[in-house]
Amino acid sequence: MAVAASRTATGNEGAAAAELAIETVGLRMRYGAKDVLRGVDLQVPRGQVIALLGPNGAGKTTTIEILEGFRGRSAGEVRVLGVDPADGDEYWRARVGIVLQSWRDHGTWRVRDLLHQLGRYYTPFSTPERSKPYGADELMELVGLTAQATARAGSLSGGQRRRLDVAIGIVGKPDLLFLDEPTVGFDPQARQEFHELVHRLANLEETTILLTTHDLEEAEKLSDRIVILAGGKIMADGTAAELGRQVAGQAEIKYSVAGQAQVDHADDATAHVRELFARHGDALGDLEVHKPTLEDIYMTLVREFEAGRWTDASTLPGVTR
Repeated sequence: MAVAASRTATGNEGAAAAELAIETVGLRMRYGAKDVLRGVDLQVPRGQVIALLGPNGAGKTTTIEILEGFRGRSAGEVRVLGVDPADGDEYWRARVGIVLQSWRDHGTWRVRDLLHQLGRYYTPFSTPERSKPYGADELMELVGLTAQATARAGSLSGGQRRRLDVAIGIVGKPDLLFLDEPTVGFDPQARQEFHELVHRLANLEETTILLTTHDLEEAEKLSDRIVILAGGKIMADGTAAELGRQVAGQAEIKYSVAGQAQVDHADDATAHVRELFARHGDALGDLEVHKPTLEDIYMTLVREFEAGRWTDASTLPGVTR
């Protein structure tokens, strides 16, 4: 996917940069003699939901901690909401929400009281351009915790505690939200409700969201764009559909004609199925279409990397950055 296409079409680089929530150029991180990040170039337009994926040790956590301002970098340029995170002040930090994978604080606080108190910290940063933080009751309704308003945080179930994590992360109505494994512990209904919340934040609140998850189905459902990191570099960048066409190949179409099983492969599955119906009519049966899933794409790329057949994006034809 050509990321530059997400920029404004004015040709004005200053205006284009203002449309980016995240921008890194040549981002590098070294621990001793080990290069963890080896030149990461990333652009995330405002309002986009992006999933950052990669095997363990790929550099995902280091990248996110640098973007959040919690870790310095060895080299490269970084801008988050127009500011170098290393220089971010309290006003900048009030615009950034973070949902960690787990936390153990505030167990004795009651849910409503905790959210009300946290919201007070964000109130001084409200401006005519920036709305006030969520009220505690509004926020509990948004994340599905109204029934637990007077419960102590330490008494919540795993799924309820995760909802509280999310509520804490968005209490200040952030412009940019980092989500780390956001639905761990959620049952299917809670997971669906959370997905709806993410879409609401992105579409209505215009919140930019960067999420990491090992649930590839969730990443495919939630994200506008997927970035796959391996060996400290970006090896693929695009929508699931784009990566599917570029990496995992053609769709597999299984069918039978007059009881005889057949298998075809096609770039455009829809057009191919239409052609089959036009050719065989009522004799066509047992039709199944299998398109490459994000898991197929991801595993293909990881296998290429682990087998040493990938050193940078140029070694995988069709994979763009």
